[in-house]
Amino acid sequence: MIAVIQRVKACSVTIDGTETARIGKGLLVLLGVSQGDSPKDAAYLADKTANLRIFEDDAAKMNRSVLEIAGDIMVVSQFTLLGDCRKGRRPSFVEAARPELAIPLYEHFIEALRKRNLHVETGRFGAMMDVALVNDGPVTLIVDSHR
Repeated sequence: MIAVIQRVKACSVTIDGTETARIGKGLLVLLGVSQGDSPKDAAYLADKTANLRIFEDDAAKMNRSVLEIAGDIMVVSQFTLLGDCRKGRRPSFVEAARPELAIPLYEHFIEALRKRNLHVETGRFGAMMDVALVNDGPVTLIVDSHR
């Protein structure tokens, strides 16, 4: 599993012209599920996301997690994170998991965050979504459960 984690001041998801989810200060997580991923990968990534110390403390050091600031999380599925661009001009998505594997792991990741008493909003798996965000920093990190 791979996640692009962005620290945000606000974020929303719109599908077919209707806003379906919104958060305030917290994290936007773009989540990609690859073939061979397991619930263990989802649990690892959820733990890392919840405890990653990327919010500033009183000394302006990145020393607080989304849990510590009582922030929100927006999770958006994004298989294109698995796009391999090394050959040719069109990305190959052969490493991306099929929906029958990806959807349960996406849901497992979300549930693992919610079990930590985090407020989690989501996009809709497989939908065309407009994701609007106000990046805070900007602070953007890539976390991979395989590395």
